[in-house]
This record gives sequence, structure tokens and C-alpha cells, in this order.
Amino acid sequence: MRGGVVTIATVAALLAAMGLTVHGLGAADNAVASHDASSWLWSAARSELARVNGITARVDTRVGVPGARRHPMQVTQTDRLLVLRDLNTGQVSSLDLATLQITATTGTTPGLGVNVALHEDAAFVVDAVQGVVRQLDPRSLTPVGEPVRYPPGITGGSFDGEGRLWIAVPSEGTVSAITAARLPSAPASAAPTGAGLSPKKVETYDVADASHELVVSTLDDGVAVLDRTAGALVTVQRGKVRTTPLTMTAPGALPARTSGPDVPVTVPGERRVHVVDDDGAVRAFTVPGAGDKLSPAVAWAGRYYCADEASGTVYAFDSGGQLVDTIRGRGTGPLELEVRENHLFINAPDSATAQVVDDRHQVREVDKYANDVLGGDPPPAPPPPPPPKKPEVGKPGAPRGVTAAAGNAQARVSWRPAPANGAEIVRYVVQGAGQRVQVGANQRAVEIKGLTNGETYRFSVHAVNAKGDGPARTSNPVTPTAAVPDPPAAVTAQERPDGTVLVKWPAANGQGNRIAKYVVTATSAGTNAPAGESRRTELVVPAGELEYGTQYAFTVVAVNDRGAGSAASPVSNTVVPYAAPQRPGELRAGTVADRPGTVAVRWSPAAANGRPVTRYLVDVGGRSSEVTDTQATVDGLGNGQNVTVKVRAVNEAGPGPEATTTARTVAEPRVTVTGSSATATSATVTFTVDAGGGKATCSLSTAGEPAKTGNCSSITMTGLTPGTKYTFTVTARNAAGEGTATRAQATGALYGIATCRNGPDGDQRTYCDKDVDGRNGNEIFSVPRQDNDRQVGWAKPGTRLKAYCKKSGENVDSWIYNDQKQSTWWVQVDYKGRNYIPWAWLNLEGGDDIKDLPTC
Repeated sequence: MRGGVVTIATVAALLAAMGLTVHGLGAADNAVASHDASSWLWSAARSELARVNGITARVDTRVGVPGARRHPMQVTQTDRLLVLRDLNTGQVSSLDLATLQITATTGTTPGLGVNVALHEDAAFVVDAVQGVVRQLDPRSLTPVGEPVRYPPGITGGSFDGEGRLWIAVPSEGTVSAITAARLPSAPASAAPTGAGLSPKKVETYDVADASHELVVSTLDDGVAVLDRTAGALVTVQRGKVRTTPLTMTAPGALPARTSGPDVPVTVPGERRVHVVDDDGAVRAFTVPGAGDKLSPAVAWAGRYYCADEASGTVYAFDSGGQLVDTIRGRGTGPLELEVRENHLFINAPDSATAQVVDDRHQVREVDKYANDVLGGDPPPAPPPPPPPKKPEVGKPGAPRGVTAAAGNAQARVSWRPAPANGAEIVRYVVQGAGQRVQVGANQRAVEIKGLTNGETYRFSVHAVNAKGDGPARTSNPVTPTAAVPDPPAAVTAQERPDGTVLVKWPAANGQGNRIAKYVVTATSAGTNAPAGESRRTELVVPAGELEYGTQYAFTVVAVNDRGAGSAASPVSNTVVPYAAPQRPGELRAGTVADRPGTVAVRWSPAAANGRPVTRYLVDVGGRSSEVTDTQATVDGLGNGQNVTVKVRAVNEAGPGPEATTTARTVAEPRVTVTGSSATATSATVTFTVDAGGGKATCSLSTAGEPAKTGNCSSITMTGLTPGTKYTFTVTARNAAGEGTATRAQATGALYGIATCRNGPDGDQRTYCDKDVDGRNGNEIFSVPRQDNDRQVGWAKPGTRLKAYCKKSGENVDSWIYNDQKQSTWWVQVDYKGRNYIPWAWLNLEGGDDIKDLPTC
């Protein structure tokens, strides 16, 4: 059964209750099978998951997810469990792969900042912004015991091959491992507090200086941490910490999981991959192409696979760094590479296809929409825009807004980003008080400790990129003191539809001094950066200052009138900034050729700006409609109308700016005759047709003759009467109507050749030479019979005579003198007036067809 619905009553009923639809192949036992070499791949355009069998490279089951079309989806899976997290809505759903039953759903904060991790029967939700790592029972998605808590702004959150969950803490420069608690026997409720069923932090290692920018990739046994600030790869395996310096002029990247002994570090800005082996040796190779849209290279079966999202291409390199294969996709955009079940799965969420690579590096394409269960293909992706012109690259500019606030024997230094000047910033360097501190490019706030109270300090900050160190900017002077204010007791944050974020807190206790200002810091996954300062107990972070769709939380430091700052407040709630969607891209509107008064409109999805786009407002020539797709067809506009097309995307914040273009509905055709010609029995009219944007069909007609269809440039009508004046009408028709044009054209006269050829013997040899008494060839009469009294003359053989018409009369046989031609037809010719010659003696030009002549 191709494309059939899975027929398991319990599965169908439960999925229907959850709003999901399962489609698949074969009988019920096939639908619930758990293939050892399978992987679930997300298709954003179809809002569905496809289970791909790695051995056959075929889809065996497809699950539709309602309300998630074009949503980015995090798919986390094991042999038994599949957990989805919709980044636009934050909803987490758990699917049991053995039964295809949805076991539970729960909500999380939408956007980037929350990560789901699975290992065997252990599930974790990592809230990187709040620094909270919580174990969930995958059967019910309820918490298991108490969470593991870290400072805000952690990163990582993947399992290694031994079942340890690794978390990096950039603010401390550490990485730690968490082991899962044993699950309770009943999945219905959370494990009770204090029951001993809580995850545990079992290992912690120093891997970098505090406030360095860290990226994590878990290994088969251990973890690799890329210190992007120092340019080093740190591996932690079996309790040993090893640091390998790397020569990088731009930030590097790691995959979330690395299989095998070698760790590839991808530097997109250089288009290079540095491979660190298990002995700490480094080798590097260059990825072909241009631009910095490279995904982290993935190690698989002795090769390294690196995806270029700008071109939709995956490059494969052997262990020596030689390019050995190029896997070309069918579109551009995100590419997801994951090693599962002895296969590498390459998924393009925005495309209909994927690829599977086995351990012999055989590549096979997968049709994720196989069997067409859910309908036609989505609109084709628009061509990628031309690559932007490369900016001039130079050293970074000076950081903006460098400020310092004194604390008790310490100072807090913060700053705004420095202009990158064409090369991504790698790190910031803070100097002062005899200290030099390097922090990550996304860590724009640092605590300088070990200062002396009562002594005044200034701090300078400069940025570093591939071109070197930029100019420094110096902070205000600060004097550490023990007389510091208390931090605000609580902080709340609220995202608002205009793109701003309102951060509020109660007034801090100045401990005898006036509070002069409050300094607010924004924390996201692995990032700390100043959000602004305020003299009041609230701050409005301007629209666009924070990245839409990314989770943030905030801390506040109170600064008194002596420049002394408090400790940081407790972290606020998490918010996801959002605003109205951006303008839809690639708006195209065109004539619908086969429908009158209709325009077809297509566009690329608008950037959602933090909340999912729920619909599009389409206005075509004043006719408005709402659609949820990225295409619309609008009719009722009238024929030949020039219309303005406007499209706006709508999300929770309201409608965004409109994209505009123009289009024209199909108009009635316009015909222009460019010429005509005729023979004695046919006429040809040439013309051009403006089809009005439609598909025109054309015909030629004249009175008394059937119309003739033909191509819309030239039509010939045959079977006409020689020497006759005609008026021809050219008609072109399309969906909007028809257009006509006329042309007068006379057919030419029809001529015949008087024909008599002498025979071979005796008198035959002179029979045709001249007129003689009695019968002779080429005799012309005033009547259609050989009447001596009515003979008007004789035509010398070869004489060309104009023919008018034909008339039935006496039978005449030309015998050997004109190829045995015999007929009762006589032809009226122009010979001493209008007289008759037997057709037997007159060979008509153009094929000698007597039917070409009308009857007299």
C-alpha cells in the first residue's frame, strides 16, 4: 500500500488527540518497527518528520506536525525516543519510536537558549540563559529531582558516548559533567524532592581563563572545549586535560558531537579546518569556495564532511585533508549533519531531499516527500542572492562606552562592541591595575579583582581581529571601597511588541550613600554583555539592541555617587525579544495566463523577528486576503489591469513592513497584420500578436470558407478561387477575450499551358505544328465542344493562357500528344475574349488540378 495511513487504532487515536498525523508504508508492524539504521529528519516547508532508513536510503514513515510550517525544529533522538523542540513556540514533544505514540508535551521559553539532550532513557533540558540543567522523565516530560544550577550564560549540553552531559561555564572558565538520576518506576509525576533521585555534577575541570568564549563538542569518552578567545582546543578525557594551541585569525566552531579520536575545528572566516588528533598533533586544510557560511566539519569513518550553506554543498576530505568528494544539494540554506547508527545523515530542512552516507562513503539521495502522502511540493526556493561585496578588512575600531564601577577590592568593567571593520572580532583585552585580562568577543563585561580599596584605577579595553589589535578606549576612574551598596533584590524583564525590553527592579539600599545609577547586563547562552544604564529603577532596552528570537535574562548592579558598585542582582526571568516581522523577500507577481483578471503572487518567508509568522496580508489592486502560505492567487481584477501588489507578514507583534511590486492581468490580444501574399488558389497572411500576458490561439477566416487555425505569426488558407478579391480576418484568442485585424488580398490568376507534343511516326510527327482542317490539338471554341463552325482559333503549343473557370462539355482525348489526358472538362480562357479549350490540351500551372477552377 503506497502512501497509506498507519492503521493502528491506538496509535491513530492518540496521534489525533495530539494533533499529529502519521503516514507510512506497508502493514502495521512496519509502521511501529524501530530500524537500527534510521534517523528522523525535519522538513520545515512541509511541517513534518520523515524517518529515513540509512540502509535503503528510503523514507518509511512520515509524521506531520501541525502549526510548525517553516519553523526551525530541534530534533533529538535515540533508538527508542524522539524529542522535538519548536524554536518558534518553545513546545517540547516526546515520541516513543517503538509505538509511534506521543507520550507527553511541555512548554519552554521560545527562541535560542534552551537545548534538549537525550541519552538512552535520560532526557535533559538545558536553560543556558538561566544556567539551569534539569533532568526530565522522557515518558512524561516531568522533572526528575532537583536541577543542577550554574551561573547564567552557560553553553554546551550534549552527552558523550559514556552517558555524561557536559556543560561549559564561560564566566568561570570551567567545564563539568553531569550524570542522570535513575528514573522513578512510574512516569506520571516528578520524583519527590529529597528522594535521592536527582542528577549529579560529578566532574569539573578548569579549561580556560574566566570570561573566555567557549564552544563545546562531546566525544566518545569526554569533551572537547574550543577556547575561541585564546585560540586553543582543550580536551578532557579520562580525567586528563590537554591544551592544543591553534593558529586561527577568526573564531572557530565545533559540532555538538564528535565521533572518533580526531576533533575537527572549523574556522568559517578562513574557510579552513584544523584537525587535532588524539596525540595533540594538528593538521589543517582549506575548504573550496568563498564566503563564511561553513557549518562545523563532522568527522565520519576517517573522513571530514564540511557543509557550505551558501551553496548547498558538502565537501568531503580524507584523513590527509585532500578533497575526495563533493555532495551537491538541491538548494541553499541550513544543512544538518549528524552521525547515527553507522551512517552520516545530511538534512536540508528547507529542501525536499537529504543524503545518507554509509561507512564506505557511498552517498545516496533521499526523497523526504516520497509517495506524496501529504500533497504537492512546496514552492521552489528562490535563487540565492548574489554574494555581498567583500568589505575592506582592517583592524577593529575602539570599543564604545567603556565604563567601570568600583566594588569591594574589585571593579566591574563593561563596554559596547567595537567596529569589526570587515573581520570578526576574536577577543577583547582589558588592561589596568597591573593586570591584562582577555575575554571572549561575546563577553563584554568582566570583574577585575585583587584591587586595593581607596586606590584609583582606570582600565583600557581594545578589540582583536585577524588584522591585529585595535585602538584602546579608557574607562572612567574608579576607587574600590568596602562601602558598596546592596544589589537590587529582584529583577523582572518583559519583552514588548515594539522590539524593546523593559527591565525593572526595586530601589537598592545605598548603605548611607545615594544611588547614582544602575548598570544592566544581558545574559544569553554563553554571552554576557552590557544592556545599558539608568538613573531610575527601570531600563528600556531599545529595539534591535538584542537579537530577536534569542533568550535573555538580566542582572543589575547598583552604583552609588562615589562610583562604588554592588554585587550583581539575582538573575531575572528569561525573555525572548520580538518585533513585527521583517519585509517578505523575493516578492514576485505575475500574470496568470489562463485565467482572466488574475495575478499569482509568491514570496520568500519574512524573518520572524522572534515570534512565528502566523499569516500574510496580501493586497492586490485593492483586493485584500489573508494566507498562511508564501503564495496567493487573486482574481476578479479585470482584464489588462496594472495593479500594485503589497504583502505584509504578521506575528504576535502585528504586521510588519510591506513588500511591494507591480503586475498586470492578462489583456485581450492585439493583432497587427504585417503582410500578405497569394497564389492563384491560396493566400498567406503574416501578423504579430501581443498576447496580453496570456496564451493566444490564432485563426484566419474569410467569407464562404472554413476558418483555418495556425501559429500566431503566419497562416495560409488554401482552396481559394483564382483571381478573386478576399477580405481575411485574423483572430487571436486568450483567457481575456479576442482581438482581430483584417487584410484585403486577391488571389492571383490561374494560367495553363497549351500542350501538344508531336508523335514518333508519320503524320504524328507534324500533328501539333499548325492548325489544319479537321481535328487538331489546342483548338479553341466559343462553346465546350469541337464544332467547326464555332472554332475561334488555335493556340501554338507552349502558349500561356489565363484560365477563368471550367465547364462540362464534349469528351476530348489528347491521345499520345498530351500523355493520354482525356476529360469532358473545358476551360474558359482569355483568347480572343472568353472562349473554351479542352482541358485535355491545357495543363494548368500549379499541379494541373481542374478543381482549382470554379465552375463557369
